[in-house]
Amino acid sequence: MSAETIEKAIEKKPAEALLSKRRKKLVTDPLVDDNPITIQVLGICSALAVTTQMKPTLVMAISVIFVVVMSNLAISLLRNTIPTRVRIIVQLAVVATLVTLVSEVLKAFAYDMYKELSVFVGLIITNCIVMGRLEAFALGNKPYDSILDGLGSALGYSWIILAVAFFRELWGSGSVFGVPVFDYVSGLFGPDFKLATNGLMVSPVGAFIILGLIIWVQRTKTGYVEH
Repeated sequence: MSAETIEKAIEKKPAEALLSKRRKKLVTDPLVDDNPITIQVLGICSALAVTTQMKPTLVMAISVIFVVVMSNLAISLLRNTIPTRVRIIVQLAVVATLVTLVSEVLKAFAYDMYKELSVFVGLIITNCIVMGRLEAFALGNKPYDSILDGLGSALGYSWIILAVAFFRELWGSGSVFGVPVFDYVSGLFGPDFKLATNGLMVSPVGAFIILGLIIWVQRTKTGYVEH
């Protein structure tokens, strides 16, 4: 065998770029085209339950991003050592550990927020988005790709619940992040002018309405049709 033949045999393919087109799609697709809430219809419960105000919604979004990304990384690193029969148990154990860590950090540094979100933070363990990405992607892909996939899905979830919370707090309480926007705007037009809030927006019905409108606008724009 000639030296030229040997060189061709051992020649390796160039490494894929850190932000190649395929990897970018792992992050960008869940934002709109394959959004976990509006397209896959996952994580609806927390989208309705924690979105009355922006502050707890933001904390919930950050918590989900942390849990999804880190659990994807952990399961991907362990993917070749996890027996198939116990993979769900291992996934639940990893997610439960991360959720407990988030809960303890909130308890230590943001106790009021912990009391407000304690039940819902605990329910991240059973969030279909988290378990779905572990089962569908992290178990069969390398750590870096799994991180990107988890980040994309978590960001797609986060921007939806933040959008719902923005409109619910604005129309339901007249404020955003606790800042009285309606009072400020009303003051610009004199004492006889007052913007009224809508109590329906602070109820689950209001969350359904806003989420439905977001889904309608998104699917109209993308042309997505449920089959």
